[in-house]
This record gives sequence, C-alpha cells and structure tokens, in this order.
Amino acid sequence: MAKVNGAEQMEDFAKLLEEFDNGGDENTSIIDGIIVDIVNDEVLVDIKDKTEGVLNIDEITKDNKLIFNKGDSIKVAIIGSSAGRKRLSYKKAIRKEKTLNFIAQYDENTDYPAFEVRCISSNSNGFNVIDANEVEYFLPKSQNITKDRNLNGKKFKVKILKVNSDNVIVSRKKVSDEERKRKKELIDSIINGEQIKDGVVRKITSYGMFVDIGGIDGLVHYSEISYKGPVNPSSLYKEGDSVKVKIVNYDENKKHISLSIKSALNDPWEEIKDNLEVGDVLKVVVSNIENYGAFVDLGNDIEGFLHISEISWDKNIKNPKEYLKEGQEIEVEVIEIDFEQRRLRVSLRTLLPKPFDEFTTNFNEGDVVEGVVSTITNFGAFVKIGNIDGLLHNDDISWERAVSAKDSFKAGDSLKVKIRKIDPINSKISLSIKHLEESPVSLYLKEHKIGDIVEGKVSDIKDFGIFVSLSDNVDGFIKKEDLSDTDVQVGDSIKAALVNAKNGKIRLSVKRMDILKTREDLDKINSNDKITIGDIIKDQLN
Repeated sequence: MAKVNGAEQMEDFAKLLEEFDNGGDENTSIIDGIIVDIVNDEVLVDIKDKTEGVLNIDEITKDNKLIFNKGDSIKVAIIGSSAGRKRLSYKKAIRKEKTLNFIAQYDENTDYPAFEVRCISSNSNGFNVIDANEVEYFLPKSQNITKDRNLNGKKFKVKILKVNSDNVIVSRKKVSDEERKRKKELIDSIINGEQIKDGVVRKITSYGMFVDIGGIDGLVHYSEISYKGPVNPSSLYKEGDSVKVKIVNYDENKKHISLSIKSALNDPWEEIKDNLEVGDVLKVVVSNIENYGAFVDLGNDIEGFLHISEISWDKNIKNPKEYLKEGQEIEVEVIEIDFEQRRLRVSLRTLLPKPFDEFTTNFNEGDVVEGVVSTITNFGAFVKIGNIDGLLHNDDISWERAVSAKDSFKAGDSLKVKIRKIDPINSKISLSIKHLEESPVSLYLKEHKIGDIVEGKVSDIKDFGIFVSLSDNVDGFIKKEDLSDTDVQVGDSIKAALVNAKNGKIRLSVKRMDILKTREDLDKINSNDKITIGDIIKDQLN
C-alpha cells in the first residue's frame, strides 16, 4: 500500500486511531490458559490472575461436542469482566492470532484489492468485521458509506486503510471512492474512444436491456434494437448474449449511457434505396399479425406493413388471421415507399386475380345465379356470388311496394337472383329477385293495348298529375295537362285512355279518352264525307 503523506491525512489517521482505541475490546492480547473446570455453560480458565476467568461453553463447542476438556491448554482473550471475574473468548483469541499473522506478512508497498468481510459486532465508534479466513479488522464509523448502524451479519467490501502493530483499520468509503474514480475513468475512455463497442447482455426488461461494455452498463431502449421499430428484447436476446452496440448519448448528470444496437449496424434503408421501387414484387415472411393488418419481414431488418384491405379483394375480412399465419412466406407488391419516414407498404391482393374479371368471364347480364347474403344495409343487401358481392336493391326484391332487405333476409341466407347489370367501369353488379318473374305491368299490358279505355282508382294526387291504381301492383299516371277539367279525389274511380307504356310505366290521358269517345260517336252518326274525324279532333284541340 502506498505510504500516507501530508499533515491533513495524518490528522485523519489520528482520528481513525482514536476511534479504534475508543472501541474498547480491540486492544486485547492473547493469553495462554488452562481449563480447570466446566460447570454447566461456564468454562473456568486459569489465566494466572487472582481468580479464574470465565469462558462461555459455546466458544469451545462444535457440532454439539466439546473441542477442549478439563486440563487442556487454551488460548483466550480478555473481553470484559463480570462479578469479579474476567470474561474470556477463545474465538476472539484465534481471530487476534490470525490478525497478528496477517500484520506480520503485510507489505505496505502493495496495493491490496478490495475484499469481502462480514460484520460480527459493533460499538459506538465502528464495526468489527472478519474476512473469509476469519482475520479480524476494524471499520471506523467515519469510513462506513451508509448511516445504517445495524450491520451485524451483513457482508460488504472494504480496503485496507491503515495497519498498526496489533490491528488493521479498513474502509468502505475508500472502496466506493476508488470505484467511482474507476468508473469515471472508464466512462471517459468509452465516451472518447471508439463509438462501437462489444458488449454482453446483463439484464432484460420490458423497456429494453442493460449491456455491459467493459465494466459499465448502458441501456439499449427497445426502440434502438432493430430498424423494424420497437421490439420485445426477450424475443431476440437472452442474458449473456454478446452484442455490438453504439454509444448514442451520455447523461453527465445522471451518469447514464444510452446504447443502440441498430446504429451499430449498416442502415438497411440506405442499402435498398437504389434497389427497391413501387411495383416490385418481393418474397416476405409474415412476422406479426394485428387486427388491422400484418407486418412482413423482408429479411434485412426491414419490415413492411400489409393493411387488412390489401390482403384480399374480399371487402368483408374480419381478421387477417383468416388468410395469414405468422411464419408464412408470401409474395407481395410494393405499393408505397417512404425512405425519409422509413415506411414500406405492400399489397397481397394486387397479385391475386381480380374477382370482378373472373366474374365477367363466367357470367353475363340476364343470368340467374345462386348467392349468399353477406351484408344487409338500409338500401338493400349485398349478395356474394363466387368471390364478389352484387347489390340487391330494396326496389329489386319484389314487385310489391315497400319491401326491404332488412325485413326479408338475414346474413347467410341463400338466394336465387338475376344479374340485371354489370358495370365494368365501376366494377359493380346489380341483382334482382323480382325480375325472376314477369312484372305485373307486363301481364297487365297483355290484356290492355295502347288506345284502350281503362278504369282505376286515384291513389295519389300531386301538383304535376295523379297516380291511378289499375290493378295489384300496377299504377298509371295522368299528367295534369291530360286531366281535362276532371275534378277528382283520392279513392275516386276514373277512366282514361292508355296512351303509353315504357320501362314498366303506364301513361294515361283523360283528354285522349274524350277525343276517342268523340270519334266513336261521330263514326256512328256522321255520314257526311265532307266532314272528317281529323277536322273534329282539330277543332277539339283548338
């Protein structure tokens, strides 16, 4: 150990020695005695004093057997007095003997490393401690690094502070000071040296892992492990693993070192910058599945995102797990790359056949097909035919009025429908159930032709005309200008001429009926060829 110099340090040692001297039972010598008697738990020892000294029988008992008997010589140390007799200790004498042997071999020019001791007793000035070989030392309270006075039985490291002729003073404070200095020097060398270090994983937590980089621990946050983004460290590493890390920050105040594993690697985004573009097809592995999509591994510490809407042409996917599983290898197309934000979006469905194209190959307008109700809305129902949904509008369910899909079907129902329209531009399909049978209007027109006088009841009156119910689910319409001077109310019977029938709609006219009636009357009573029906109609119109 290096010699202590300086008046101030000499004063400190003087204080330490004073604490030691005031400790009481440390300044004891070893006495050779003879056991003269053993009474109950007391051992009487002749120590060449006026009276025998007293030794507790526990001091010479091992495994419930005495290691000394009456008449045996024994080394003891005086540790106090009681009832006029000296209190003795065999164990303290042995420790004292070992301490003296240590002092005899001690080299003051050697810097002895810190070693572990255990506290066996204490007094007002400090603590008595022993090492693994039961060499006894004194730790002054000024050299303890905590305010805790209850150190009995506790283990800690100390360094030798001062060696006297019959005692050794140790210090916890010196261990702490030297460790602090060592760490500072080590941190300085780490911070100022190479930024990429070899480290060993010491502890893994939910927020990252602590890595030893040559005696100092640094934290690798879970966001600094992979270029893929935040990851669970325990899924990639275990304690004891060797890793390369880069120092990314050092907090001088907190003495915290922040490390990064991904920064110690080549940036994969820079590597793919000139080799990957939108439209490229890649083989990837599904690495993680969420409700909103899946993450796929490109194999070079880059992950792409496959949104649920890009998995299939089916718009009713509830969960990606219906189509994918973790570890599955798939081919995807790159649909978006943002190198600045380090974001990559891919699509699976763009590489799959379009269901609409497949549908138009197999079906035509007018075909009758079987389908299954997939979704019901306020305006109708979507019916799945193969891999595509067609719309069955409420108006196309029945020729009867006010029929809705909500009241007629439920999801999963099988339906026979007719393909009414295929819209290739908007990829839409219109379906119908009512057109599976002939419309009531068509049936009505088979019995009534243009020019016939028909009769019905007024069902509704509007500013622009009136609606007339001709039979079940068959309505006709009379424009206001075709009503003549007829004054009607809802429910009134009315006669009119059938003047037009297009797109399932029937137009009627009261005025035309009047003209037709006039022509019939004239045909019956007029025999004068000079006056024609055309002249009469012309007069009526004027």
